[in-house]
Amino acid sequence: MQTLKTVQTLPQVPAGHAEGVSNDAFRAAMSRLADGVVLVTAREPSLDPDDPGAPDGEDVGMTATAFLSVSLDPPLVLVSLRTGSRMDDLLDEQPVWAVSVLSESQRHIAGRFAMKGRISDRLLFEDVPYTRGEVSGAPLVGGALATLECRTEQQVAAGDHTLVIGRVLTAAVPSAEGGPLVYFRGRYRQLG
Repeated sequence: MQTLKTVQTLPQVPAGHAEGVSNDAFRAAMSRLADGVVLVTAREPSLDPDDPGAPDGEDVGMTATAFLSVSLDPPLVLVSLRTGSRMDDLLDEQPVWAVSVLSESQRHIAGRFAMKGRISDRLLFEDVPYTRGEVSGAPLVGGALATLECRTEQQVAAGDHTLVIGRVLTAAVPSAEGGPLVYFRGRYRQLG
């Protein structure tokens, strides 16, 4: 007896998507994955260190939901940055940076640093309580559930993003109050 093999015809492949998934379908599917929300920060060095009148540098911050633990030994984390973004360019030159794991009460901070066409980072940090990391000099947000300082170990180009793998140099749990801020279905949410 002969068995018949069913051949499935795939739909027409949209330009730029070899496997046939559209941006909208991919975005909709991935919006069903809940992500923690962090603020990635770094200290941009002075543009003119020889000029005593020049500012001594600027704090830069960016909200990220693509952040994860990679390894316990050595302690490594990964953050995904849009290629060509200010943070991507800065971390290409500045090897140390910091991460603040935001609490559910810090939605306003996440939204502020995620805005497109936003005002200067200096103004964004103006009323955000923070301390400076002892290793990175980058802002660590007050009231964050956890803070980390990292040194870039590896950068990997991945489509329209850069995956930055960092070795964790310091880790602290300054606040045990509240739950995490979560991003799900295109909105910030609270757990539970």
